Amino acid sequence: MRVLITGASSGIGLQLARDYAAAGHQLIACGRDRDKLTSSCGDIASQLVVADNADRDATLAAMAGLGEIDLAILNAGGCEYIDDALQFDSALFRRVIDTNLNGTAYALEALLPQLRRGGRVAIMSSTSTLLPFSRAEAYGASKAGLDYLANSLRIDLRRHAIGVSLIRPCFVDTPLTARNTFAMPGIISPARASRIIIKQLARGRDEINFTRPFVAFLRLVAWLPSALNNRLQGGKRQS
Repeated sequence: MRVLITGASSGIGLQLARDYAAAGHQLIACGRDRDKLTSSCGDIASQLVVADNADRDATLAAMAGLGEIDLAILNAGGCEYIDDALQFDSALFRRVIDTNLNGTAYALEALLPQLRRGGRVAIMSSTSTLLPFSRAEAYGASKAGLDYLANSLRIDLRRHAIGVSLIRPCFVDTPLTARNTFAMPGIISPARASRIIIKQLARGRDEINFTRPFVAFLRLVAWLPSALNNRLQGGKRQS
């Protein structure tokens, strides 16, 4: 099986790359930093693809002509928080949308024509879409967009015999989450996240949400009245 993974230089993407390569699959590893990608995946990938996922032309050029692909895991993304909503940072918002949402769209434009009939594309979202969180206006909006994108795309690609999986992980111990300054309940290792994803993709799951206790907790809190959730996260309203 030929597997392409974006964001393969670190975190979940790197673990997935290692695990698919170890299982004997042909790996195409994609990332933005050539040196980092080479040091991370140079010994396990049949091909390295360097592309800035926020640049459409660069992405299309880098991913053109790769040949038939069985599985594309679109994992590349980033996270920035809006610390002061009164000083809403539209430039930050655009950066996150460009990287997470538009970057996925550019990859889809390049890769879908190369996916074999019976193949699958997997889009990495987040369990953050199950519940609005403080400071996550940009990140959450980008991931919510990916949810809709994946679920809509699945309908339209069905007639082409291409599956679409939406992946919503919980907190995973990666360089990205290492920058968080808040508690991350239920955080798991990249190795465990990779095992879950690979197992569920092999089963052809449309949605992969993990871990179950964390997802159940978020859905329970999401059922609370919005006013109560606002008070829990935002504290006391100033008069």
